[in-house]
Amino acid sequence: MALPLRIVLRLMALVSLSFFLSCKSTKVLADGKVDGNLSAKAIVRNHYANTTNFNTLSGKMRIDYSDGESSQGVSVSLRMEKDKAIWMSAPLGMVKAYITPGRVTFYNKLQNEYFDGDFAYLSKFLGTELDFEQVQNLLMGQALFNLREGKYDASVINGDYQLKPKKTMELFKVMFQIEPKNFKMASQQLSQPLKKRLLQVNYTDYQKIGKYILPQRIAVAAIEGEDRNTVDIEYKNIEFDQPMNFPYKIPKGFKEILLTNDAR
Repeated sequence: MALPLRIVLRLMALVSLSFFLSCKSTKVLADGKVDGNLSAKAIVRNHYANTTNFNTLSGKMRIDYSDGESSQGVSVSLRMEKDKAIWMSAPLGMVKAYITPGRVTFYNKLQNEYFDGDFAYLSKFLGTELDFEQVQNLLMGQALFNLREGKYDASVINGDYQLKPKKTMELFKVMFQIEPKNFKMASQQLSQPLKKRLLQVNYTDYQKIGKYILPQRIAVAAIEGEDRNTVDIEYKNIEFDQPMNFPYKIPKGFKEILLTNDAR
C-alpha cells in the first residue's frame, strides 16, 4: 500500500495552470443517522454494496489548484468509461489528459509538449504504487484500497463511521471515514511518517443523479516535507450512461516530457 495520486495532482494542475498560461437535475444529499452498533465488517459491506456501477459518465469538473505559492482554477470537460478510461480536456482542447489502466498521457498545445507513459513507469518515478482503479475510486467516493482485505476497528467520529486497521502497518498509516447516508467516503487519509508524506481526501457533499450517487465536491491535499499541493474538485452537469468517445491524438512535432527524479 502506498501514497498514490501525486501524478493526478500534477495532471490536474497541468490542465489548470496551462490554461491560465495562455443533464439531469441533481440533489445534494442530507446526512444520514449513524448506528453506533454497526460492526466494521457491516460498514465495509455497505460501502461496497453502494458502489456506483455506471457505464459512462460525462460532464464538467471545476478544478482549483494551489501549491502554496500560487493558485489557479479552470473548468474542464470530463468523460469516463468505468474501469476503462478517464479523459479530461481544457477549453478549446488546449490541454488534454487520457488515462487508461495501462497508459497515462497528456499534451499541452500552449507549450507544444506531451507525456506518454504507463503506471509502472510513474510508480517507479514516484517511488509509490499507483493504478487506474485508485484514481477512479478517488473520483467516485470509493476507498482507495480494498477494505475487504483488512481488519478494522470501527468508531463514530463527528457523525461518520471511522475505520482504522487493527494491526499497525510498518511503513504506512491509514484512516477511512464513511458517511452514513450512502456509505461513501467522507474522508480518507494515508501517510508515510518516515518520509513526511500525507495524502488527505475529503468529500464535503454527495449528490443524486438519477439512480446514481456521486461526490459533489472533493478536496485533495498532498504534503511531502515542506511542500503542500491541494486540488479542489467540483462536479457540474454530470450525466451517466450516454454514448461517448474519447478523442485523443498527440499532435505531431510536440516535444516529449521526460520525467526524472529532479522533476519531483
